[in-house]
Amino acid sequence: MIQAIMTEPGKIEFNNVPVPEVKPNQIKIKMKSIGVCGSDIHVNHGKHPYTSYPVVQGHEVSAEVVEVGSEVTNVKVGDKVTIQPQVVCGECYPCTHGLYNDCEELKVMGFQTTGMASEYFVVDADKALALPADMSWEHGALIEPLAVAVHAVRRAGDIAGKKIVVLGGGPIGNLVAQTAKAMGAADVLISELSPYRLEVAQKCGIKTIDAKNENILESIIANFGKDRADYIFECIGINVTINQAIEYARKGSTIVVVGVFGDLATVNMGYVQDHELSLLGSAMYREEDFIKAIELVNEGLIEFDTLITHRVKFRDYSEAYDIIDQQKDKAMKVMIEME
Repeated sequence: MIQAIMTEPGKIEFNNVPVPEVKPNQIKIKMKSIGVCGSDIHVNHGKHPYTSYPVVQGHEVSAEVVEVGSEVTNVKVGDKVTIQPQVVCGECYPCTHGLYNDCEELKVMGFQTTGMASEYFVVDADKALALPADMSWEHGALIEPLAVAVHAVRRAGDIAGKKIVVLGGGPIGNLVAQTAKAMGAADVLISELSPYRLEVAQKCGIKTIDAKNENILESIIANFGKDRADYIFECIGINVTINQAIEYARKGSTIVVVGVFGDLATVNMGYVQDHELSLLGSAMYREEDFIKAIELVNEGLIEFDTLITHRVKFRDYSEAYDIIDQQKDKAMKVMIEME
């Protein structure tokens, strides 16, 4: 089978490698669609702190089951599936308390262990989640980033009837906003600098704040009243926006940190203490988040197509990174087509 291997930052080679044999508890899948995310871009730039080279990427995927091991019961040949890309130890405190996304030995396919950027992939069956037969391959690959959003919203607790601000209108910020709305938030605002991403958010039914030309705090108050937001989701991962979240939060409210910080953030912890703010981290997802994500899509509550801005063929994998680097905010979701 053909496998895309990033041998060093910015360089992908295609090698012909054997397809692994399927063990009794495993399945073989034929890859159909792969999404490229921000963390992949960090790897392409050589700036991901937990990835070494060579590495096979690919963790936002959809695939067809083509072979099942003798002990597999959760999926069958012909099923559409997506894959949870976490590899966990199963023995540490988080793993033994249902929090395996926080595994002390966590490895993620495409970063610390082999990803799915290949024609076929063999994986433990318990990492596969069946998708509806009528779900498109692209939508199936987007279940993974939607599960990130579902997990983040669940970290806040019951958001039904609450007022939500999302800082950052990229793919994850957009999906967090859509998820919050779908799960019963009373009102949701996205704050974003990019006119294009603001337009995308509006097409997805989310109200926006033009952070380049509007005062964010004044806009929050204008939309939500003097009590501001109940929850703020930071979905960019930079010093500026986490400090905005802290500054604009109502006393006693909650900030959920979803963005991945490449650099050390310096925040006003005195302000956090004095305003009794809750800072919650949100890391990846668990199986229940995938199940809820599939449910939300089935119910027609999530808009995916507006987020897909570019498509490239598997053999043009590097072009996906070039598009994102060159077009930046106008490249929302770039999808790798396997066929």
